[in-house]
Amino acid sequence: MGLFDRFRRLVKSNINDMISKAENPEKVLNQLIEDMNRQLIDSKKSVASAIADEKKLEKRIEDTRAQADEWERKAILAVRADKDDLARQALERKQSLEELADEQQKQWQAQHEAVERLKLSLRGLQQKLEEAQRKKNLLIARSKRVEAQRKLNETLGGLSDTSAFEAFDKMSEKMDHMEAENEALEELNAGTGTSADALEREFAKLEKPAGDSDRLLEELRKKIALEDTRGDQPSATRDSDGHNAGHGGGPSATPDVDETLEALKRRVKAEASD
Repeated sequence: MGLFDRFRRLVKSNINDMISKAENPEKVLNQLIEDMNRQLIDSKKSVASAIADEKKLEKRIEDTRAQADEWERKAILAVRADKDDLARQALERKQSLEELADEQQKQWQAQHEAVERLKLSLRGLQQKLEEAQRKKNLLIARSKRVEAQRKLNETLGGLSDTSAFEAFDKMSEKMDHMEAENEALEELNAGTGTSADALEREFAKLEKPAGDSDRLLEELRKKIALEDTRGDQPSATRDSDGHNAGHGGGPSATPDVDETLEALKRRVKAEASD
């Protein structure tokens, strides 16, 4: 039994040492299986040696009992030859050999029981090794899952460091601020009228009312001429040359136009004030 105690201690020591230094679980498990196979082979050799010792004891017992039988045969010969002294000596040797055979039988029995226990333990080790080989793939799969979980946890832990994201947000805010400043400067430049476009717009504002007045005046003149043609105004006397005669002898349309123009100016001024 001491053999298998040493085997278990050795395997346990190797396992603990390899696990503590484990970097690649699959490699460690393969190495463990290899070590267990090697230790099992050594254990089989030890058990085989114990079995050989058992068989040697068994053979010695057979030889001793055969010698005892031989001395008994010699004692019978001495009795037949009426040599009691020789017969007595032969029986003494027979008795001594039988006692030796009994002692050897006890040793063989103890060795046999030990060998049976060793065989049983060896079968148990063989089963454990086969079970370990079957579980190896499961353990490797578990180790990969644990490694993947560890990497995931490390990644999640790294996400707590938001310094890079905060720096990115600050840079984005800075860009927004710079764009707002540029827009404000553009508005200020447009308001001061320093640019050529702003200057052109200011003069266009001044010229627009004058252009509208001219257009309105021209339209009004056309309207008055149309009304004169239709005879809406009082008829004037014609002289012998066919010309219209007024109170003062001059053209009667001019005062009406001037008055209309004055009224138009007052209207434009009133609209402008509104």
